[in-house]
Amino acid sequence: MTFYLKVASSRIAMPSAHPGGQGLSKPSQIVAFLFLLAFCPQMAFGQTMTATSLHAAAARDDVGAIKRLLAGGAAIDGRDARGRTALLVATHENRIDAARALIEAGADVNAKDAINDSPYLYAGASGHLAILKLTLSHGADLKSTNRYGGTALIPACERGHIETVRTLIAAGVAVDHVNNLGWTGLLEAIILSDGGPAHQQIVKDLIAAGADVNLADRDSVTPLRHARNRGYAKIEQMLRAAGAR
Repeated sequence: MTFYLKVASSRIAMPSAHPGGQGLSKPSQIVAFLFLLAFCPQMAFGQTMTATSLHAAAARDDVGAIKRLLAGGAAIDGRDARGRTALLVATHENRIDAARALIEAGADVNAKDAINDSPYLYAGASGHLAILKLTLSHGADLKSTNRYGGTALIPACERGHIETVRTLIAAGVAVDHVNNLGWTGLLEAIILSDGGPAHQQIVKDLIAAGADVNLADRDSVTPLRHARNRGYAKIEQMLRAAGAR
């Protein structure tokens, strides 16, 4: 195993059986990397054990360990095998104290992982309000988008996170941003919801924020038609009162 660690992490040329002794052949290098990928993914992706420890400390909300690791030189935005920073790990677990410690120490609230999630985007989508507010006060990019081309506001609308939606609207996120599916936050609050009280409130808040109630999807179906087709009478009423057609 030491042999493979040296090959993948240090890239030290190792003797080979091939003429000229110029190190591992390409097939051997591939085998070495695959071995590391299976058994030591952090090393295979160039991560150090210090970075891994920081991620673990973030996951368990261990502020003391986070501060010790950072003081010892741990890379604050080091990545794990999934491209996540320690702050994103803390955000996934809604570890507020860990997130605060990392953010106040300078962690990048916009650093994206392999699937285009960032601490800011994930906090918004998941309704992790305390962490979202921390990211907003430390440079969150309101125009950044997730893998679906949506802002933090759109999934918050879909999932019924009322206070998160209000916070993002107040922060200045564009209410009429259209994602890769052709949907706005208003459309997702109707199409992907049960039409219940939480989504009714979100529709009301979006209308109050100036959302375009006639901005249709790619098939030219308007929010009003979607609400009517789903039998969402209260949402339909609000849309009509706002001039929807």
